[in-house]
Amino acid sequence: MQDHQSQPLNDFIEYPHDEMLNRANEFLTTSQRRHSIRSFSDRPVPKNIIEACIKAAGTAPSGANHQPWHFVAINSSDVKKQIRDAAEKLERSFYEGRAGEEWLDALKPLGTDANKPYLEHAPWLIAVFSQKKGGVSTDDKNTNYYVHESVGLATGFLIQALHRSGLATLTHTPKPMSFLTDICGRDRDNERPYMLLIAGYPSDDATIPAHALDKKSIDEIATFI
Repeated sequence: MQDHQSQPLNDFIEYPHDEMLNRANEFLTTSQRRHSIRSFSDRPVPKNIIEACIKAAGTAPSGANHQPWHFVAINSSDVKKQIRDAAEKLERSFYEGRAGEEWLDALKPLGTDANKPYLEHAPWLIAVFSQKKGGVSTDDKNTNYYVHESVGLATGFLIQALHRSGLATLTHTPKPMSFLTDICGRDRDNERPYMLLIAGYPSDDATIPAHALDKKSIDEIATFI
């Protein structure tokens, strides 16, 4: 490696093999309990829990450590209503034919439609934005690298952090998502909406589509060589 400033790795913890396997299996079991739901309770969730989860997302690896993401955590009823109105307008055109027959057929087992009441009902929406330029300092104007990959990693961290804290989540990606830029007051020239996460407690009548429980086997998703 080239010369660079560094410090010793002093916070890595090595576990005995049996404990490694137990911890891996415990995480697998925890991950298997993570489900995308569409019926949320309006029970409030403290801001500090959302803050801690976003901090965890901010530890994700990124191209050149530029951390090309911004998270807008939305608790305001007025803003949530604006987002729902804009999203449902797009979703109506989507389900009325813009998506195409093949895509709509793929969605049928999930039971989704243009109605998105959870966008208003859930206590928190988190709009994830990617950034074309930036750097380690928020004042930097450097080109960001591997932006899509970096923001995807951070979003995955955020979903798991929310799940492990005891909250349910749903990913929502209306197309186009440019309305989020305006509603959230973000920089249209530099930032692009990446995903909208819904977070909160499940409602008492929350369900999971049977189709969503059908996961591929290890032989189907991995090859060991």
